[in-house]
Amino acid sequence: MSLYVDADACPVKDECVRAAERLGVRVLLVCNGGLRPSAHPLVEVVFVTEGPDEADKWIAERAGPGDVVVTADIPLAAKCVAAGAGVLKHDGSALTPANIGNALATRDLMADLRAADPFRQG
Repeated sequence: MSLYVDADACPVKDECVRAAERLGVRVLLVCNGGLRPSAHPLVEVVFVTEGPDEADKWIAERAGPGDVVVTADIPLAAKCVAAGAGVLKHDGSALTPANIGNALATRDLMADLRAADPFRQG
């Protein structure tokens, strides 16, 4: 079991590391940069190439059954749920096969509304 953390903008990195230490689970902090390597033997900081969604791609390619992913990125969460991984949002709520479709639809709807900018149309 591994704990994958989408670490670029994750506000709960320290909590993830403490949980991994307590449970004896390997944690991978995946980011484009800006994090210092950890001295803890269970914590690995993974630096991916610069670019949009590179950390997401790296996590999605590796996470699977028995793993847990911490992310606020709904498309990444959907890929990880489909691969059999457990997914937690930063607030601790779980994204599961039962609710990921609704979360993805809500995200897409909100993106469409922002793009349409209905409040500025005459």
